[in-house]
Amino acid sequence: MSSSDKIALFIDGANLYASTRALGFDIDYKRLLSEFQSRGTLLRAFYYTATIEDQESSSMRPLIDWLDYNGYTVVTKVSKEFIDASGRRKVKSNMSIELAIDAMRLAEHIDQMVLFSGDGDFRSLVEAVQRRGVRVTVISTIASRPPMIADELRRQADVFTELIELQAKIGRNPSERPPPRPREVRYRPEQVPDGETNAALKGNDSVFEK
Repeated sequence: MSSSDKIALFIDGANLYASTRALGFDIDYKRLLSEFQSRGTLLRAFYYTATIEDQESSSMRPLIDWLDYNGYTVVTKVSKEFIDASGRRKVKSNMSIELAIDAMRLAEHIDQMVLFSGDGDFRSLVEAVQRRGVRVTVISTIASRPPMIADELRRQADVFTELIELQAKIGRNPSERPPPRPREVRYRPEQVPDGETNAALKGNDSVFEK
């Protein structure tokens, strides 16, 4: 990246959480923002996550509040419930469309797109953005078992960055992790919570049982 490049970050929250969990570290979102601000002119840092109605006021809210107050544009929507063929209640979440729309809108204003996701559904988006002259860096991991990035997305990217290689720059120091807190305790916006806490969501297009 050139120091004069205009950069936008697109973070698939659930996918990044699953990747860092597989690698055994947490993201320090303040350090992440600073890292990419140092690489050029950071125009926007988007964070996408789906929420479950009964989690809106508990596990997701501290992180969402902190990101909102500290330089991120947070995009959320409530997951949809449905009944599968076996009669089981499930929840389906997908933030791909929201991310794709924002990326295409910004494409003419940026030089570099940084995508934190390994979801193969984004390959077509990456190709479309590249056709507009934008270089795309995809950040995910092949160090986990199984790898968290789809081969087609990795091949399409101009640059693939292994997430574990960024741990020293954007990872949370384990010694800084706050002690366990009672469930009812709320973070103030200026406090930095742990990384993504919505363990139920395993991917950007995930289906799971309730």
